[in-house]
Parts: sequence; structure tokens; C-alpha cells
Amino acid sequence: MCIFKALSDETRLRILKLLENGELCVCDIFSALNMVQPKVSFHLAVLKEAGLIKDRKAGKWVHYQIDNSDLFRRFLILSAIDRMEGNLVVEDKKRLGDFRKNKTKIITVNQV
Repeated sequence: MCIFKALSDETRLRILKLLENGELCVCDIFSALNMVQPKVSFHLAVLKEAGLIKDRKAGKWVHYQIDNSDLFRRFLILSAIDRMEGNLVVEDKKRLGDFRKNKTKIITVNQV
């Protein structure tokens, strides 16, 4: 898929904005975006096919991060997500933070 087509969708830009701070699990991403997992997985597949992100499997979860191996693609990503400030991004980051706090609590309780 064309890089520019991959960067033309708001949902994909929101995903890249979340990934700019590091690797995230699929569950983190769909919780932050308040979307169902299959829809998020579709957008992640488009981004991966365009060479913008890479994945890593850990057990039953897949973790994604921005692929920094190509400077041109990295520049395009930074240019696109630089314009993504606003209420939507703030809400995504808040939902991500809330989800990750609760996820940590659940993991801690299960380990006790």
C-alpha cells in the first residue's frame, strides 16, 4: 500500500500519534481509541504494509511500534502526526493512561 494512502486516514494518524511515545500492545491501542479490536487491527495492518510500523509478538499479544529504520518514512510520520493536536488526541491519551493504570492494577492483583 502507498505510504501516503496509509497516512490519509485519521484513525491511522491517531494510532501513530499514540505510538510516538513507544511500543503499545493492541489492547492498549483499541482501548485508547475506544474502538473494537478488528477495526484497529485492520488499520494496524495497513500501517504495517506501508512500512510505517513494525510488530513484535509476546505470548497472545502483539505489540506495535513506529519503524524507525527508514528516515524518509520517519520524517513523513513526524510531519503527519505533528498536526494531530486537539481534543481527539487528548482524549485518546487520557483513555490510554486510564487503561494502562487499570491494567497494571489487574496484573498486580493476579500476581499476589
